[in-house]
Amino acid sequence: MPNRCEHVISEKALHYIKFNQMKRLIYLSCMLFLYGLLGRAQETAEKNTILIINATVFDGQNEKMQEGMSILVEGNKIAKIAKTINIPQTAQVVNAQGKVLMPGLIDAHAHPMFAGISQQAGLTSQDGYLNLVAAKTAEKFLMQGFTSLREASGNSISLKCAIDQGLYLGPRIYPTGPMISQTSGHADYRPSTSIPYDPNATLSYIERSGHALIADGVPEIIKGVRSVLRMGATQVKLGAGGGVASIYDPLDVTQYTFEELKAAVDVAETWNTYVMVHAYTPKAIQTSLRAGVKSIEHGQLMDEETAKMIADKGAWLCLQPFLDDEDAIPFPEGTPQRTKQLAMVAGTENAYRLAKKHNIKTAFGTDVLFDAELAAKQGKQLAKLQRWYTPFEVLKMATFNNAQLLKFCGPRDPYPGELGVIKEGALADMILVDGNPLQNLDLIIDPTKNFVLIMKDGKIYKNTIQFK
Repeated sequence: MPNRCEHVISEKALHYIKFNQMKRLIYLSCMLFLYGLLGRAQETAEKNTILIINATVFDGQNEKMQEGMSILVEGNKIAKIAKTINIPQTAQVVNAQGKVLMPGLIDAHAHPMFAGISQQAGLTSQDGYLNLVAAKTAEKFLMQGFTSLREASGNSISLKCAIDQGLYLGPRIYPTGPMISQTSGHADYRPSTSIPYDPNATLSYIERSGHALIADGVPEIIKGVRSVLRMGATQVKLGAGGGVASIYDPLDVTQYTFEELKAAVDVAETWNTYVMVHAYTPKAIQTSLRAGVKSIEHGQLMDEETAKMIADKGAWLCLQPFLDDEDAIPFPEGTPQRTKQLAMVAGTENAYRLAKKHNIKTAFGTDVLFDAELAAKQGKQLAKLQRWYTPFEVLKMATFNNAQLLKFCGPRDPYPGELGVIKEGALADMILVDGNPLQNLDLIIDPTKNFVLIMKDGKIYKNTIQFK
């Protein structure tokens, strides 16, 4: 028979084990309950409910504004717009105090990788440094009220991913990646000693970093376009004519043949996206349009026939207000770049006149390169459009119209949802302006002072108005 003492000990041990099991079960149940609460709290936080009240709304499309409106943001979208909205229990409430709420601005031709750095540094620095500088530049873009941009070459794909993951602040980026250029084209920044070409030589550093891609002939073009799309580009860019800052190409030069441009367009269309081209002159633009190009970048030297062709083809013209003023890139007098710059800006006035006359689908872009000071003046560049357009037309171009161009990439769009407009169901990218920009567009020149709230994707990145 077992020793009674042993039996008693065993019984006590059994009770002890059961008691501890029960404690563990209670503990686990409590923890699961708490985790559930935390999960719901996290879900609520992620939903990020914000109610903006007492706002005067410019929706991006209509000149007539709506006063005394409330806008409910749930998650990253505008859930409801009405005169009165019941305040959700979890909502943060912002009293706009009658200020103007408008869509976030869009830069349809930007170079975040090279806007905040000198040309020499851009061409000689390691890519890690370029990305670090670009991250700071992107944050400044966002704080200037530009919540989205279309990158027009410079391989911002890594930067875009870091911003989307919340590692850095910045706008939504529709990346183009490397501009595809012919030998001696607009993106050929190789040293002069690279010619004659040695097929056994390694690529230049700027090519290895994905900021430019040199391709000659239809087979290389086809492979180049597919390579860019594989990298994650939402659209493809080619240099179709001479450039100002580039080294080897006079302004009048037409780059790529019809067959080469057509090959690029055909490949892009197999990916359900489009080709944009750098082009100033009538011949470069017309060749591109005949090849099926959907977006002409710049176009300052176009003539009447070319403008009509752009309109007839239904293509976009992304035009910049380049003038020989205090904001012009300071190329040294007497240099080829300065000579080309003067010839190009001389056509700006006529280009805008033709764009308006032929009702061309016109987008706004800054195209700032190698100038950190100018990169801090996006709003000033936009305000220059008052020379040709009303404040309403300018703001509609930089919001709703530009958004239509961004969305031209179809299923390659990394940000499904409507941009450039304040309406129910649209993505919540908005700016609250202390003043009425439809009456005084110069307010956008000083975003630090006049943009009191900046929201992107339903998150507030700047707010100088206290929550109610």
